[in-house]
Amino acid sequence: MFTKILIANRGEIACRIIRTCQRLGIKTVAIYSTVDQEALHVKMADEAYLVGEAPPHDSYLNMGNILDAAESSGAQAIHPGYGFLSENAEFARLCEETGICFIGPDPDVMEKMGDKMRSRKLARKAGLPILPGTDEAVANENASTKAWELGFPLMVKAADGGGGMGIRIVREPEALGEALETARRQAQNSFGSSRVYLERRVENASHVEVQVLGDKHGNAIHLFERDCSVQRRNQKVVEETPCAKLSPAVREALLEAAVRLTKNIGYSNAGTIEFLLDGDREHFYFLEMNTRIQVEHGVTEMVCGIDLVKWQIRVADGEALDFTQNDVKQRGHSIECRVYAEDPSRDFLPTPGLVRKMILPEGPGIRNDVGVSEGQEVTSDYDPLLVKVVVWDTCRNSAINRMDYALSNFIILGLITNQPFLRDIMKSESYRKASF
Repeated sequence: MFTKILIANRGEIACRIIRTCQRLGIKTVAIYSTVDQEALHVKMADEAYLVGEAPPHDSYLNMGNILDAAESSGAQAIHPGYGFLSENAEFARLCEETGICFIGPDPDVMEKMGDKMRSRKLARKAGLPILPGTDEAVANENASTKAWELGFPLMVKAADGGGGMGIRIVREPEALGEALETARRQAQNSFGSSRVYLERRVENASHVEVQVLGDKHGNAIHLFERDCSVQRRNQKVVEETPCAKLSPAVREALLEAAVRLTKNIGYSNAGTIEFLLDGDREHFYFLEMNTRIQVEHGVTEMVCGIDLVKWQIRVADGEALDFTQNDVKQRGHSIECRVYAEDPSRDFLPTPGLVRKMILPEGPGIRNDVGVSEGQEVTSDYDPLLVKVVVWDTCRNSAINRMDYALSNFIILGLITNQPFLRDIMKSESYRKASF
């Protein structure tokens, strides 16, 4: 087992990884930018290295500086968390070349699944249902022809992106040109690639994903599904498991399809296969695969009792899974709410500021994945996620009530958060009836 791991990330996920490393007796190395010197993940780690100025491309995306920090610290492995370099095949290859283990899948597999059009082809080859769409990037001159072949409404989507960026809905042919231009511009700014493709839109859809885990010995299992349909700007806000919208037959088919694709591509480590469930809740379609740990992995851990970060580390170290699919049981219901420093009344505008006071909810079945501490300055340089409040209870209604209780006992002073908005969701009829 590794004795020292560098976490190439910040905030909540860096703190989360450090906690598992501490339980495993592994020393941790944090990296930080000039504005993160007093951040919680820096205080929690055994040692920390400055990797650059505040802009991500100067620090948390600076591959050279991060690898220098790993080499200087003697870290044997790098855990990328989510976001930043977590799905960057070039970075994974550089880690291999310098003799440092990248805690994630093989870079070739990561590259294949990171290209949305290639991943569609691989999913189709594995027998998964795919939405009608273009298998190649579309040029402006042939986009109209392709769009009419698919039919409206449709989606313009970034081919090399993720996280809900570079997506536009087109309901009428006249809106196609502007949607292409906007999606290309956002994709170029976010991912350095302006390639886009077209995909048929599913109305009244739900976003349902399956957590998978594979090792380097050919074993692959699922850890059930999550419903991540409560979103703003294509970014998840509330996640839960199990999905209350699935019939037993559809759930079984969904889980089987996810494991089949995982095995077909030879995937190792933790990953998530995302699907759209249509309005009648009888048909699902492959969307994409995230080749990393997900923000919402905590709800899966709550119902399955399996530490996913621990298994990411053990699989990367060459260990085989010591349990089978039959050993994985789903118990009770879990919900996660993401507490952001943003103002729902102002179109979720980020609200940087100083965390003057923070009181976290406590009690049975309540877990807080925290990324900030009192006295810390929350800047506008990074994602405004502060805390993930995760609850567990024996059934969905009880879990909703427990989450409402937890949110009512969550106090943070010094900046505006979306906490009241999250409580409104828990109280809403559409959420309680799972009709959202």
